[in-house]
Amino acid sequence: MDGGESGEKGAGGLIMGCTRIEEVIQKPLLTEKSARAQQYQNAHTFAVHRRATKLQIKKAIEQLFNTKVTSVRTMIMPRKWKRYGRTVGQSQTWKKAIVMLAEGQTIELPEAKK
Repeated sequence: MDGGESGEKGAGGLIMGCTRIEEVIQKPLLTEKSARAQQYQNAHTFAVHRRATKLQIKKAIEQLFNTKVTSVRTMIMPRKWKRYGRTVGQSQTWKKAIVMLAEGQTIELPEAKK
């Protein structure tokens, strides 16, 4: 394929099915563990598109938040068994990215509604 609409592009291009850079970063993950990492290590955690690469994630964070990223660590989160009454199923796998920012850089995320 030549990298058209249905094909994949190179490392810096958009991933298949994503037409905008905002689709690479799905949402920030705010947990106790990620809050500690954010406070002490300047690391921010995001849920990202399943097929996004580290380079694509880095470029998306740098463009969306106007910051300098030093490293990106990614992991595929496994399925979990879910139960709703008598119905039993599994959640989908998803990708998590831990983004380390350069010294002095910050990302301001909106506060969660209570």
